[in-house]
Amino acid sequence: MKPLHNELSAALQADNALERLFELAAVLGDAMDSGLAEEGMSRARAELIWHLHHHGPATQRELSQALRCTPRNVTGLLDALQAGGYVARGPHPTDRRATIVTLTERGNATATAWRAGYRGMADRLFRDVPAADLTTFVATMDHVLRQLGERASAD
Repeated sequence: MKPLHNELSAALQADNALERLFELAAVLGDAMDSGLAEEGMSRARAELIWHLHHHGPATQRELSQALRCTPRNVTGLLDALQAGGYVARGPHPTDRRATIVTLTERGNATATAWRAGYRGMADRLFRDVPAADLTTFVATMDHVLRQLGERASAD
């Protein structure tokens, strides 16, 4: 009877963990949307700024692939971000058919401020968590993300 009890216990723990993940996703999503709304920014626009901040200038095609959205959608995002002074478009240095997108000073300052907020949140959330627990947490999250990535690839 003990193995059945252990299987049920493991299943209940897995259900509890998944419930916590969904709760975390909702809380983080709400916090992100609220913070971005205060800046008049959408999540999609923020993702584009964040990508350019981390990867440097890119073509619109590269952005479309990186953000997994249509070129038309990227054009709309860029139109709004350019009008707001966050990005600039210019000719590609080697491909006259392509346009290169770069962050402006305002775009870089925005991404830098987000990074500082990100670091502050990490400190608030994890300052009292022992390093060994954080290592286990990160390993578990990596496993979950791999599983989700494999599932998405299979679909």
